[in-house]
Amino acid sequence: MNPLVEFLVTSLVLLGSLFALLGSVGLARLPDFFTRLHGPTKATTLGVGAMALASSVYFTATQPGFSLHEIAVMVFLFITAPVSAHLLAKAALHRKAKKDDEPH
Repeated sequence: MNPLVEFLVTSLVLLGSLFALLGSVGLARLPDFFTRLHGPTKATTLGVGAMALASSVYFTATQPGFSLHEIAVMVFLFITAPVSAHLLAKAALHRKAKKDDEPH
């Protein structure tokens, strides 16, 4: 395999794992529900997307034809993650979830 492709795949996997780790830490450490939503919807989505892109680049470079399965997963992920976060935030607002800076 081409060293440039290997470097690109390695970089995307490392970048994706870093974003996934940061999103997971944000989910565990942020103070309230509304700020915790940003971990999985922003950083983790970008991390999983980078890893799926790395997989697509790898299989496109090593097998004949273009690998579209991972691109379909990325499109589905980038469409559904913001919608689900929006619905979760609306449900929390409807249930009157308290923010961390409000008195309990």
